[in-house]
Amino acid sequence: MYVKLSIDDLREKYQREREKRLRTDGVGQYKELTGEYAAFNRDPYVEPGFTRDALTKETEVVIVGGGFAGMLVAINLSKRGIRDFTMVEKAGDFGGTWYWNRYPGCMCDVESYTYLPLLEETGYMPTERYASASEIFEYCQLLGRHFDLYPNALFQTEIKDTAWDESTQRWNVTTSRGDKLASRFLVTAGGILHKAKLPGIPGIETFKGKAFHTSRWDYDYTGGSPREPMVNLRDKRVGIIGTGATAVQAVPQLAKTAKELLVFQRTPSAVGVRNNAPTDVEWFTSQPPGWQAERIVNFTHAVTGVQPEQDLVKDGWTEVMWVNTQGTTDDPAELEALERSDFETMETLRRRVEEVIDDPATADKLKAWYGKNCKRVCFHDEYLPAFNLPNVQLVDTDGHGVERITETGVVVNGVEHPVDLLIFASGFEVTTDLDHRLGFDPQGRNGMHLSGRWADGAHTLHGILSGEFPNLMMISLVQGGFGTNFLHFLSESAKHVAWLIDTCEQESIASIEATPAAEEEWLGVLYGAAAGAAGYSTTCTPGYYNSEQNFDAKAARNLVYAGSLLDYSQYLVTWREQGDFTGAKVVKQTPPA
Repeated sequence: MYVKLSIDDLREKYQREREKRLRTDGVGQYKELTGEYAAFNRDPYVEPGFTRDALTKETEVVIVGGGFAGMLVAINLSKRGIRDFTMVEKAGDFGGTWYWNRYPGCMCDVESYTYLPLLEETGYMPTERYASASEIFEYCQLLGRHFDLYPNALFQTEIKDTAWDESTQRWNVTTSRGDKLASRFLVTAGGILHKAKLPGIPGIETFKGKAFHTSRWDYDYTGGSPREPMVNLRDKRVGIIGTGATAVQAVPQLAKTAKELLVFQRTPSAVGVRNNAPTDVEWFTSQPPGWQAERIVNFTHAVTGVQPEQDLVKDGWTEVMWVNTQGTTDDPAELEALERSDFETMETLRRRVEEVIDDPATADKLKAWYGKNCKRVCFHDEYLPAFNLPNVQLVDTDGHGVERITETGVVVNGVEHPVDLLIFASGFEVTTDLDHRLGFDPQGRNGMHLSGRWADGAHTLHGILSGEFPNLMMISLVQGGFGTNFLHFLSESAKHVAWLIDTCEQESIASIEATPAAEEEWLGVLYGAAAGAAGYSTTCTPGYYNSEQNFDAKAARNLVYAGSLLDYSQYLVTWREQGDFTGAKVVKQTPPA
């Protein structure tokens, strides 16, 4: 029977659960897929042995990344008549995270009508309210065809080095394929969900069975496909490490075919109802022009504390998130009301666990004891019921994580659990240094590397321009915006970057970068927006939202804009409308003699 705790009891419970999970190594607990772990980084979706001739060319813009961010920059440039751009992408096709994430059950947790960009322009109708990863990947390919991006893309290619040449006012870019590109502008659109990470569990390299990361799913081993049952697992004992958004989607699919499935949990996710359904064709085709832009803004309002007059989306996100529990108010009564609202929301999600799970002990372990803004809330209708199946076992680590991995299995609390297949649902790097996630360290004016200039944390204007790095434009979370619908942020950022490049060309601007004073002023804006969230974050269990509870001086500069994404977007709009490049150092092109 569900026992409702007092606010004092909840505070104490949250604190106890948080302290269990604190670690001294922070983000260092994870390993990148290089060196002894390089086998985990193999692209399973391309044929091996790909080669092509190296290119030597001049181009106006080099865009690093072929996911939605890079594609939207290219599309916005194309709309402005700029087609002289080259896209460099390590994967074998467009898609970014939707290229890599092909694990079974993968889909977007934001409804496809607000998430998928440019639906009105392409005329595409998503088949479901929450589109599958396969459909989103196919939509990325459709965008590539619709906007004729494929001729401008270099796939299966990684950036080796980028260096600004002051004498030519160009970025010199070299790649893993021997390409030598010279460009006026360099746009880094590497995304936040592309560099996979592994948990640094002792003995991980000794496991003799089959193992892979969810973003490198091996269907040759499991059988099936993203849309077909994994028939090869019928005689296999499968272990999956991680219970975040990835596992919430993969576990139900694995449970359908695995002989036995062991789910290793450090911290449970809060899981609400999704209610996915096929798209109502009559509703979709009856929408008036401009409907998607209106719906996107309406959704962002609803999930950032500004309840719209009419909730157009009406899903789990808008129900759970519309009350802002990270307000900047100093009024004790208001703060208590916000805290109570947060507790009540999480209590509703914890109560759902008891309603769905048959075994009380399992249900207790699946309850999330932290604030709703500490981790991304998940929505799924099959994850919790999977734990009622006889072939599914929850192996809870009581917040401490897996102890070690042996040649044959996984050890938790001194007990070894043998498995044939070990799957790492451990996600991607989010808060590591930008140069690390990009895979290269841009070299700006006078040989200054980004890692050096940002040794004490990021220095940017709007998260896009940085001093000493002329014509470098970045799209990332670092000092940029953030929202539940990440595509809304990417769309606004891509629009801004394309405007910058086009305006520089029209006004004969040779280079543009942020001034140190503007960088510090923008940092002040970020600090102001984060005032309420900062205190909230310190009460949270560790996770990528708070960089595993890392609150050092460097992390303090690497924060995101914690206010509404609409407010962040308005900063960009206002800056463009001012028309004087406030806070930017602008150098005009020298007329020919």
